[in-house]
Amino acid sequence: MTTAPSGRDRIASLLIAAIAWFGLVLQMWLYLHGGKSLVDSLILYFGFFTITTNLFVALVLTLPLAFGGTRAGRWFASDSKLGCATTAIVFVCIAYHFLLRHVWNPQGWQWVADITLHYAVPLTLFTYWIVRVPRQQAATLAPLAWSVYPAVYFAYILLRGELIGMYPYHFIDAGSIGYGRTMLNAVGLLVLFVGLATLVKGIARLRSPAGAN
Repeated sequence: MTTAPSGRDRIASLLIAAIAWFGLVLQMWLYLHGGKSLVDSLILYFGFFTITTNLFVALVLTLPLAFGGTRAGRWFASDSKLGCATTAIVFVCIAYHFLLRHVWNPQGWQWVADITLHYAVPLTLFTYWIVRVPRQQAATLAPLAWSVYPAVYFAYILLRGELIGMYPYHFIDAGSIGYGRTMLNAVGLLVLFVGLATLVKGIARLRSPAGAN
């Protein structure tokens, strides 16, 4: 059973969700005002793990508060979903910082969107995860369960690339570097994700009253 969040948790959730929604809307606005059609903008937009993960974070934080009595609200309300979202957004931050930030130089509002989606949301959500008291204990195999999300995304990107010839990131661009190198890179990133998930789960265990036993 999922217990109701405290007032402090509600405020923190709303603030972080607002940051995520702001970054998501701003990035779409930039695509639409950059000369791309709505269809092209949507295809480009939903190809990025950064976008899907920030959307995941926004939904995990928003739906339980706005629609807590609905099936979707209850599904997103569990600490397991929040743990998965936290792991994924921290992964976004690390992968971007070390693999992508040197390959382009955003300016103006694009810089604002870049900082919001890759740094502000990850850092605020990870801080929230550290300081809050978990309402539920994560399952032993939670890190492996959470890794299904990036695995599904990777499969989607490979299929999408085959269909439209477009890959969002150079290190999983099977059309340019081949499937062997792409799969090797994906396995390395998945190992990183599982390691982060184990860390996130460990933090929750230390913060939980039961974890002190």
